[in-house]
Amino acid sequence: MEVIQVKGAPNLYLGYEGVLDELTILLDEHHFHQPVVIHGDASWKAAKTYITLPEQTTYINYHGDCTHEEVDRVRVLTTAAHTDVIIGVGGGKILDIAKGVGAKQGLPVILIPTLASNCAAWTPLSVFYDTEGNFLEYIVFPQSTYMVLLEPRIIIDSPVAFLRAGIGDTIAKWYEADVLTRQLEPRPITLEIALHAARLCRDVLLEEGNKAIEALNTKTMSVEFVRIIETIIMAGGMVGSYGDQYGRISGAHSIHNGLTYVSETHQHLHGDKVAFGVLVQLAIEDRLDEVEQLLPYYNALELPTSLRALGITENVANAIQIIAEGATKPGESIHLMGVSDPKQVAAAIRAIDNLKQ
Repeated sequence: MEVIQVKGAPNLYLGYEGVLDELTILLDEHHFHQPVVIHGDASWKAAKTYITLPEQTTYINYHGDCTHEEVDRVRVLTTAAHTDVIIGVGGGKILDIAKGVGAKQGLPVILIPTLASNCAAWTPLSVFYDTEGNFLEYIVFPQSTYMVLLEPRIIIDSPVAFLRAGIGDTIAKWYEADVLTRQLEPRPITLEIALHAARLCRDVLLEEGNKAIEALNTKTMSVEFVRIIETIIMAGGMVGSYGDQYGRISGAHSIHNGLTYVSETHQHLHGDKVAFGVLVQLAIEDRLDEVEQLLPYYNALELPTSLRALGITENVANAIQIIAEGATKPGESIHLMGVSDPKQVAAAIRAIDNLKQ
């Protein structure tokens, strides 16, 4: 068994209504005086009401995906600003850029998520894409994020599609960790913690996800809503943080990566594609009974269960081939399942796409 490196949590996590009222106090307590804020137009509009920052703060608007080119562009700007802390305000792409810049600069990073679409605020890694929007690689950084501040009042105003995608991405935590660890004996305690978090992700999201989406639709700060966003960000992040290579990604994320090579899917969110990847992974495992159990939840949550739902309606056979080849490229995590044949993946995609629902 490979050595597990535990980067279990940020240095400090705070999540409650009003947490950002304390931001300037926190900056002062931790001796940060020259922050750089990386943000987007929508994310800053959502968060600025709740954030007060020192006058000497520098603001940098991000440009698209988390690419190595974008990280380098922002890094140059942060160097010019003589910053002592990076603050990322936004969704997964912005938070990943902030972590990438912090790692290159050797600077602490504070993350303020404006969406609950994934666990990017918690995990000490960034997912990189090329300039065409295709998945390139993910990099695990030497240090965890310094501080994560979750303000539920920001998330309650986010589009429902992002919460749905976060649920889809986080349900995958159990299935991807389970397939990698099912035969491992004995399991170290760190891995047991990761698997407990993964099981919690699946159970809480399937049981309470609908209520959280209803709360978001009505802008109601319910108990279920707060539990779901913390499950996505915290529990979802803990799976990889404690499980390392056994808790990050396997089949479902490789299917996601393969989907990125089909341009019609670019308009769909990461978590939606991962959710479809869960079904394909289960088909590869010959666990269609589990797929049948998941379908009612998927349909209730409006998660994609077909290629059509992901925008693929023409040249479907060719698209399946592209997805299968992309999912099995060298270095893809699906190989951790012992799967390397694109034909096997293509057959599983067709099996899911042809299911009667």
